[in-house]
Amino acid sequence: MRAICLYLHVHQPFRYRAYSIFDVAHNSNYFSEKNYSSKQSNERIFKKVLEKSYRPTFDLLEESLKKNPGFKISFSITGTWLEQAELWAPEIIAQLKRMIKTNRVEIVSETYYHSMSFFYNRDEFISQVELHQKKINQLFGVTPKVFRNTELAYNDSLAKWADDFGFKGILAEGWDKILGWRSPNFVYRPVGTKNLKLLLKNYRLSDDIAFRFSDRKWSQWPLTVEKYLNWVNDGCLNGNLINLFMDFETFGEHQWSETGIFDFLKTFIDSWLKVYDNKFLTVSEACDLMKPVGEISMPETVTWADTERDLSAWRGNSLQDAALPALYSLREKILASKDPALIDDFRKLTTSDHAYYMCTKYWNDGDVHAYFSAYDSPYDAFMYFMNILRDLEFRLSERTS
Repeated sequence: MRAICLYLHVHQPFRYRAYSIFDVAHNSNYFSEKNYSSKQSNERIFKKVLEKSYRPTFDLLEESLKKNPGFKISFSITGTWLEQAELWAPEIIAQLKRMIKTNRVEIVSETYYHSMSFFYNRDEFISQVELHQKKINQLFGVTPKVFRNTELAYNDSLAKWADDFGFKGILAEGWDKILGWRSPNFVYRPVGTKNLKLLLKNYRLSDDIAFRFSDRKWSQWPLTVEKYLNWVNDGCLNGNLINLFMDFETFGEHQWSETGIFDFLKTFIDSWLKVYDNKFLTVSEACDLMKPVGEISMPETVTWADTERDLSAWRGNSLQDAALPALYSLREKILASKDPALIDDFRKLTTSDHAYYMCTKYWNDGDVHAYFSAYDSPYDAFMYFMNILRDLEFRLSERTS
């Protein structure tokens, strides 16, 4: 058997508005649609991506499920995306329910707010994982069995936690500096765990689609299905599990429809399954069917972001080093308030995108950060964030005065 594990990550943050110092103690609608610039409007952004990516990609995948009994796929879907879909595209929630009922679509566990809380407050991290599981069960009637951390941020400590929590598998980046001579195309056991299995992203084959597909300067452009299948077949010579992990918005948003990305995906699915021995597996099936070939240790955190594959996109400068500890320092007082609105605002601020917008990297990584940011500069993102923290503190003081 030669198998592809196709996993797509679905997420949208609640972006905070341009929150002035003059708003502090006067206006606590950080995420309100009123008075937003068009660049920061959560509804506008969600609906734009809905038409470019979510709707056509879900339609294509649902049609592939109907056409190909052997097609299977896994999604991780953040709570913040689900809340926005419930507000502005409930038909997509209904579509997801239909797809999940086929038993060929799996939902992967993660933090509800797409946060980096594992690295700041372990109790908050566990709370967000449990909130996500509750939301997934409430909407879709399933309980996730495999875990992925935000941005695939992974280390040995996280693996030990996931094993103790009862997950059967965990996802991570198959980074060369960790693997060395080993291949990402096998299942591994994280060091120090008993029951957990580790699925590693084949970043070359994944990124050929996610990042290079429309790059006319790429030596392999244009990427045809025939060419890509040859690469996948070559990969199967060194392991029989190809993990293609990427953002859902690869299809239609990062790679526009005009590039041919939708035709490529549809034809690739059909073509792979034409060969008798070729399969698609969900992440749980990969864990169930394949034995670990060895142990992997990642003592330092590895992510799937940027060229460094580390946490520097979120913890790499003085802005981020000031903002995130200041946010998490408020947690205990905010939870003690038992104010649902205050708690929800706090947790929306833990979404990792906000720290990402404060990144000051340059060259290729800097271009990516600027593309996704809702703000004119990292310094604006930081200033608005810190103003909001001042207002959170004001709201807390108002409750105790």
